[in-house]
Amino acid sequence: MNRKRLPKYVSEFTDRHGKVRVRFRRKGQESHYFQSVPWTPEFMQEYQACLDREAAPAIQPGINRTKAGTFNALIASYYGSPEFKGLRPSTQTTYRGIIERFREKHGDKRVAAIERKHVKAIIGGMHETPAAANNLLDRLKALMTLAIDLGMRKDDPTLRMRGYGRTGEGFHTWTEEEIAAFEVRHPLGSKARLALALMLYTGQRRSDAVTMGWQHVAGSRITVKQQKTDARLEIPMHPTLVAVMAATPRDNMTFLSTAYGKPFTAAGFGNWFRDRCNEAGLVQCSAHGLRKAAARRLAEAGCTNQQIKAITGHKTDREVSRYTAAADQVRLAEQAMAATYGMEAEQNLANQTERLDNSVSNSLKNKGA
Repeated sequence: MNRKRLPKYVSEFTDRHGKVRVRFRRKGQESHYFQSVPWTPEFMQEYQACLDREAAPAIQPGINRTKAGTFNALIASYYGSPEFKGLRPSTQTTYRGIIERFREKHGDKRVAAIERKHVKAIIGGMHETPAAANNLLDRLKALMTLAIDLGMRKDDPTLRMRGYGRTGEGFHTWTEEEIAAFEVRHPLGSKARLALALMLYTGQRRSDAVTMGWQHVAGSRITVKQQKTDARLEIPMHPTLVAVMAATPRDNMTFLSTAYGKPFTAAGFGNWFRDRCNEAGLVQCSAHGLRKAAARRLAEAGCTNQQIKAITGHKTDREVSRYTAAADQVRLAEQAMAATYGMEAEQNLANQTERLDNSVSNSLKNKGA
């Protein structure tokens, strides 16, 4: 382990199993145990998330004095459970946001009193935000499972309950015109242009883009270990990405950093990139939409699902299909129609050959007569 002095609020110790652990401890916040080696880009991202109270949330006064049997008590138990503690910091932050909004309205209610009709009413009342409703339903299912384990309930009122069907396309997929507009506004050498190229030519999530650095480049490839899935990918670097990287100042180990020279958090980067999109007049575009644009480009180039998954890291064909839904319909239609042209040409040639053969045959018969 690197013995360089650790950052503020960070310490290391040996646990009872003899394993060296690195921990973030700050008054008023929960402790966080690092998953990465100190001073690596991944570690610095975790550390920044702790400082931002994402990976190490603020301690809520009185959380241990909540009334037994209420959702407040159940949620407190869930936050301390292996199921929650084993999640990645970014996922914990997302889940907390969903659960805390539910707790504000229903935290003092008894878990044993909630019925299926109540859950349906809560989810049904969120019809204007179906994605948020589905996310809440997923968290309620997790809470109900824990409630049964803890003896707070004997049944699960959310069992086999379904949320809203997917009716939208999710994040907007960047078009080629939008990509060009962003490049005009943010020229070569700018951090914004580098951010665009990193996501567009590697097809990675923003959480992975912020950890990429020069140490991940080997020859003509860039190595990515995805934060969400732990998948390790070796991606050939597109010539355009190489050109953009060459035109960008090499000031830090990570490609992208804040104005203070520190690694971005995923959320912080998303907000920063949102501003860069707005500067280009692309209010409908986002960082995640570039991942979808990368998949779209691969689909339009005729790549198979397996080839696309080798770049994006998706596990299933269904996931790829969601991301390539915006593939250029006009271009694909032209390709399909071109295939029919070829079939028609072959058929016309066959018909012409048959007519010529018939003509020659009839001519010979007439001469014989």
